[in-house]
Formats: sequence, C-alpha cells, structure tokens
Amino acid sequence: MIATEAPTVVATPAPRPLHRLARWPVGIVAALVAAAHLAVAWMPGWFFDEALMLAIGRDHLDWGSADQPPVAPLLAGLMDLLAPGNVLVLRLPAIAATAATVLLAALIARELGGDRRAQTLTAIAQGTGTWLAIGGHWTTPYTLEPVTWLALGWLLVRWWRVRDDRLLVVLGVVVGVGAQTKFQILLLAAVLLLSVLVLGPRAMLRRPQLWAGAGIAAVIAAPTLVWQALNGWPQLRMGPVVASEAGYLYGGLTGVAIGMIAAAGVLGGPLVLYGLWRLVRDPAFVELRHLALTTVVLYALFSVTLGRPYYLAGLYGLLAAVGTVGLQRRREAGHTRMRWFAWPAAAASAAAAIAVMPLSLTMSSPAVADTVSAATVQAYDALPAEQRARTAVMAESYIYAAYLDVAAPQDALPPAMSSNRSYGWFTPPTDDVDTVLYLGSTADELRPWFADVRPVGRAGTDAQLWLATGRLAPWGEFWPSLRHLDVQ
Repeated sequence: MIATEAPTVVATPAPRPLHRLARWPVGIVAALVAAAHLAVAWMPGWFFDEALMLAIGRDHLDWGSADQPPVAPLLAGLMDLLAPGNVLVLRLPAIAATAATVLLAALIARELGGDRRAQTLTAIAQGTGTWLAIGGHWTTPYTLEPVTWLALGWLLVRWWRVRDDRLLVVLGVVVGVGAQTKFQILLLAAVLLLSVLVLGPRAMLRRPQLWAGAGIAAVIAAPTLVWQALNGWPQLRMGPVVASEAGYLYGGLTGVAIGMIAAAGVLGGPLVLYGLWRLVRDPAFVELRHLALTTVVLYALFSVTLGRPYYLAGLYGLLAAVGTVGLQRRREAGHTRMRWFAWPAAAASAAAAIAVMPLSLTMSSPAVADTVSAATVQAYDALPAEQRARTAVMAESYIYAAYLDVAAPQDALPPAMSSNRSYGWFTPPTDDVDTVLYLGSTADELRPWFADVRPVGRAGTDAQLWLATGRLAPWGEFWPSLRHLDVQ
C-alpha cells in the first residue's frame, strides 16, 4: 500500500469573541446627536454649498457636475419634491447620515473587542466632533461622506475579525456608492490597498472577492467618472483651487494640519491620536497597522496639498474606537492613571459641540440670500417686458447663483447662470437671449462679449447689479472660455 500525504489544511483564525452591543447607551447618543441637529436644522436659510446641491437637484441633475458627484444633489432634489422649500426636510438625509456615523463608530469599537463602556465612549467621541457639530445637518457631499468611510472601516475591521470574504464584496459596493457621493473615497481605497501591500495582511490581496468588489465599485462609480471624462475632468483641477483658498480660510498649512485634528473634537482628538499610537504599538492590532499608515499618508497629503480640515472626518470614529479599546485594555490590566480621563472629557466634548453648533446658523443665515435675490428680482422686474423675455440672470460666483435659484420667489427669475464651479458646466442659454442681468463685484468677464455693460443697482454691501446688452457672439462660442472653478 502506497502511503499518501494528507492534504494541507489552511486554518482560518477563529473569530474573536464580541461583547454585546451597547444598544441603549449608543442608541441614546445617536438619538441625542440627531435631536441636536434637528433643533437647528429647521431654522431658515441655506449654507451656500447646501444651496448649490438644491439648485443642482432641482434644475440640473446629471451623472456629475464640475466639482461634485450626484448623490447629494439627488437627495436634495428628492427632499424638495417631498416638501418644496422646506429646509428641515431638505436636511433629513444629512441628519440621518450623521446619526448613522455614531452607530458605525460604536460597531467598530465592538468588533475590536470593545465593551459597553468603550462602545459608548466611541459613540460620544464620534457624535461630538467639532466639524460634525457645525455641519452635520447640511445636505452636502462632505456631510454624507463620513458614513461611507466608516462603513468601509467597519467592513475592514470585521473582515479582520471573522475572515468572511463576502465582506470584501460589500466593501466594493460601499466604495462605489461613496464615489458617487464624494471622490475622496477613491483616494482612501487606493492608499488602503498600498498600505495593506506594505504592512499586510497581504492575504486580503489574494482574495478573489476583493477584486470582485473592486469591479463592482468601478461599475457603480463609472457613470460619474464618465461624466467627468466627457467634460474634461474639472474635478482634477479643484486641487489647486482648494489650496488657493486655504490661506484666508484656514491659515495655510499650519491651520489645515491643526484643523484636521481639532475637527475630531475635545474627546475625539486625543482618542484619535491615542488610537494611532495603539495601532502602531499594540501586537493585538498588528494586522490593522495598515489603518495607521493610511491615516498618516492621507494626513500628510491633505496637509501638504492644503486640503480642507474636514477631509479626514470619516476616519475619526475608526481611530477613536481603537483608542477607547486601548483604554479598556489598560483598565483591564490594572492601569488606573487615565481612569478619570474619559468621562470628564466626554462631558467637555459634548459641551464644546453644543457651543459651536450655533455657528451653523450664522453660516446659513438667510440674510445674504434674501438681500441679493430681492435686489435682483427688483432689477429684473424693472426691465421692459419685451427685454425681460430676452434676458438671462447671471452671477459672478456659484454662491450667488445658488442663492438666486433657491431664495428668489418661484418664477420670479429665470434659472440663474454663472461661469463658476458647477454652474459653468450647465447648458448655456440659447441665442435668442441677448441681454444679461449680472450680479457680482464686477462684470469684466462679460465686457469682451457684449457691446454695453453698465451698473444698474446694488445688491447689498458686497455685490452690484449690471446690465449687459448687445451680445457680440453666439453663446456656444464664448461660454466655454468663461468657465472657471475659483471663487472670486
């Protein structure tokens, strides 16, 4: 009898045991976060990017726009169909997404071995982040983005714990939907793959389900990427524009670098930093060290390229979860030096979040929108009826254009135009329009294309109204040359 060698069996790591989900405390935190945002979301007015999403969703919905994918405009348009002009209904998707991030952060803590206390502390850290407190009720891409990043993080951590390769397919779905929400998730996915290649677990890269998920992500993201390709990839030109604004908005590189940490909140900031340290030093997290490398690479990249301070907001809950589990392990090992840190910090973080929430009211005050729209309607109505029929309304910046579209009374003005940001890629007027009522500090961009450009009034302290008449060339000939992405 010929002896045969027994087949080699590759053992799958046994799933690590889980603590029960802290349903009540985590649910209460999520409910309180939602309630806090509902308390301010009903106030009238739109943050300017929120107004842009509504304007696109109402009148210009497509598979993409110059600087944003379609999910946020789609949601804004749907909410406006349900309750036209109702700002609270408009903001419900953002509030739901913000509350969902609290639950996802707690679920990540649970997957890491977090007990009831760790899950609750993670939920508080996520729910009281400074940036989240200010903008967590705005229906904008960057408010919706963190829920996709945290969903991706939860799938990665759960795969690490149970090695269920079906999770890698779902991961692809999340990346695809995230790409239709905001493009940065594609950068996150690329850096994650490179980090796994460098630090492991490289077994993930050998899983067919991972690459099946990548294919699914590509299919879901394809429509908006095709739109970008057909329109000259305007999104790729946004980097220098964002960098040019960092100096006066955030104080340059130092402001951006500090802001990305401060945006995590009073409790979240220390937990994020401690979570990074635990990922690097704790042997239990050796297969998750790629998350630390990913964070450091993205932090350096966003700092050096002068990105926005909220660009890392989708990673705060994940890193805070690692930090809270690290504190739990110190407690279980008998170390009590940081025993009294967590709950006073949680209380302080909640107080700070409540304190900064009113900033959103000043940033979305209806005063500017109402002022410029009322002045523009008055100037438009003053035109002779025959001339009004041939007049377009145009704004210097996308902000003014969006305000005109959402704040002016219904049918009081034609849909606004602008050469700026997304508006610049909307379809220009037909050639029977030979007059433009222009809102801005100067109408110099129209002077080469119109015989006469003259001021006709003011619209607040910072904007003037101009009337451009005698168009000198077809719209299709000169409109592409006016398109630009910087806000002047």
